[in-house]
Amino acid sequence: MSIILSLLLLRAPHALPGEAAVDPYVADNRHAGAAPFDGDGMAKAFHGQDGIRRIVDRFVVINYADPVIGEIFANHDQVRLKRTLFEQFCYILNAGCSYSGRDMASSHKDLGVQKADMNRLVETLQRAMAEEGVGFQAQNRFLSKLAPMRRDVLEK
Repeated sequence: MSIILSLLLLRAPHALPGEAAVDPYVADNRHAGAAPFDGDGMAKAFHGQDGIRRIVDRFVVINYADPVIGEIFANHDQVRLKRTLFEQFCYILNAGCSYSGRDMASSHKDLGVQKADMNRLVETLQRAMAEEGVGFQAQNRFLSKLAPMRRDVLEK
C-alpha cells in the first residue's frame, strides 16, 4: 500500500471511492482484533498480499452467496468489506498492512450474528484458505488468532 494512501486512511478512513459512506471513527491497528504474528512465516504461508487478497475475495463471494449466512451480508458494502477484511488479515498475518476499519464490536453491532453463523463463517474461511493452498497448520494458527473476536461479534 502506498504511503500516501496509508496516511489518507489514518486521517479519513470513513470511505474510499466506490464505498458507501460510514460514520466517522478513529482508525487504529488495535481495532483489527488481534496482534500480528511475529516474523514473515505466516504471510508467506498465505502467499503474501496477493494470496491474502485472493482469500478475502473468495471468502466474501462465498459468504454473500451462502444460503445460510448470506442474508447477514445482503445489505453491506461489498467493496468496503473486501478492503477492510484484506487490511485486517494482512495486518494480523504481518504482511505489511495497516488496518483502517472499525473495531469488531462496532463493525458487527446489530447484525444479529449467532454462534451457528460464526461456525459457518469459519467453514467458509477454511474453504477460501484451502482453495488458495494454505496449509492446514497455518489455517489453524490464523483461526486461533481470530477466535477471541467471537465475543465482540456475537449478538448478546
